[in-house]
Amino acid sequence: MVQIQLVNHHLKFAESMSNLSSDEKIKAALGLTDEQCSLEGTKSFIQFIVVQEKIGKQLSRVILNEAKELIGVITLKSIDLEKKTAHIGTWIGSAYWGKGYNELAKEAILKEAFLHLNLDYVFAGATIHNIRSQKAQEKLSYMKLHVDEQFPLELQKIEHETQCKCILNVIEKADFLSYLESKNDISDK
Repeated sequence: MVQIQLVNHHLKFAESMSNLSSDEKIKAALGLTDEQCSLEGTKSFIQFIVVQEKIGKQLSRVILNEAKELIGVITLKSIDLEKKTAHIGTWIGSAYWGKGYNELAKEAILKEAFLHLNLDYVFAGATIHNIRSQKAQEKLSYMKLHVDEQFPLELQKIEHETQCKCILNVIEKADFLSYLESKNDISDK
């Protein structure tokens, strides 16, 4: 049975994270440079995340599988507690694709977003070239697709960040909580 655990970032994960993110498929999908994927670049990323979490701008977790191996990272970024919004980003190492880890990680961090941070909207975007990410988002029954016109400023944020044309989707609190209720999983796991 596929299981995940979300844990805080720590420098002890740097080597595994660097190895996974150096995969050409991951590097290309995320738009990372060789320097960013290097061990030193990965350590800098982890230190950056720790600072961002302390000031409340991000909530990022390392994804561990049932064997306690690092398989990816999931992040709530651009957290705005006044507007009750955030953006979600996830990457899973290519060796772990297609096994259900992405959906489990999203459910876990969305519980945090909606039940603890009390957000109303979590935006999910993908560059128009990242078909794999778009398809993964389309599979999620609680995701509203192609909300670009409804939330133009949020689309601008991700296009500015990625320097690419993007699509924008959103998870609304009510839809996600209904989804959890349908699974009888409204608990605080």
